[in-house]
Amino acid sequence: MYEPRTFIDKFWLFIKGLCMGAANKVPGVSGGIVAFVGGFYEEFIYSLQKVNLKAFKLLFNGRFKSFYRYVNGQFLSLLIFGMLVSYFSISKILDYFLERKELFVWSAFFGMILGSIYYIAKDFNFWNKKTGIAGIIGLTIGIAISFLSPATQNDNLIFIFFCGIISVSGMTLPGLSGSFILILLGNYVLLLVDSVNALFDTMAELLKGDFSFVRNTKRLHTLKILAVFTTGSAVGLVTLSHVLTYLLKHYKHITTAIIIGFITGSLGVVWPWKKTIYKTNIDGVLAVDSNGNAVIINYERYIPNFSISETWWAFFFIIVGIAILLGLDWYGKNRK
Repeated sequence: MYEPRTFIDKFWLFIKGLCMGAANKVPGVSGGIVAFVGGFYEEFIYSLQKVNLKAFKLLFNGRFKSFYRYVNGQFLSLLIFGMLVSYFSISKILDYFLERKELFVWSAFFGMILGSIYYIAKDFNFWNKKTGIAGIIGLTIGIAISFLSPATQNDNLIFIFFCGIISVSGMTLPGLSGSFILILLGNYVLLLVDSVNALFDTMAELLKGDFSFVRNTKRLHTLKILAVFTTGSAVGLVTLSHVLTYLLKHYKHITTAIIIGFITGSLGVVWPWKKTIYKTNIDGVLAVDSNGNAVIINYERYIPNFSISETWWAFFFIIVGIAILLGLDWYGKNRK
């Protein structure tokens, strides 16, 4: 059982949920890193692992309070609520800055991941032959994923369910960006932009007493896609948590070494100096998907031009990103 939380603890847990939600939506950034750095990764995994057959028996038997306590409901509800709020607030702010100040946003995230590598690795004193090999494996997989080319969009519901299972890995595996995986699968815009916007618009209309969306075939189809994606995410979240609980219990040092390597390898995904390559038709016209969004082929990375002042601003934001993580580390040590 976990100790009772104060109001301040609950507030900060909600803020951490906001940060996880924002991180999950940005390609290359993992919500799991937020959990790891925030010091609640193991509680998060173990709480999800409690969503099992016993929990469902308590729920179906009407023992709601017992169910709530068993699954560490206060922790999960505050965290998930923060993530949901983030998807309709902070994530939209991120979308705004990614569109207008993309280099600086990527620079800040690059710095935050550098800081998270330091944060996780500084107290890991268990390097040996096994953990070294595990770290190299994690590094290799992280680098390989960062250089894969995206697929085309696919709205098949079975595939959408599969996307949900895979994409939620970013919440449970630090360093593996679920949103970047969705880009590789070709469904990032459909599932994390169009679907979320459709839900937001629908909720806004409902608050006004407007039910016209029921006649909007395209909107209903998008909402159906979001529902299937959410179901797949829930299944993936619970399933992966059971696997990770076992690994953390029996192979903690090897698992941590893989995570360190994986996060290091993922730096290639958030390399700030990159150009987005879009798909074009034979006549050179920009190709779009069924929703009118430009289709991303890949990212072309390049070395920064040090004679441009914008480059030095980018380095400044890298330092800011590192400072944020170091600040969280300091806060975690001195808050009690």
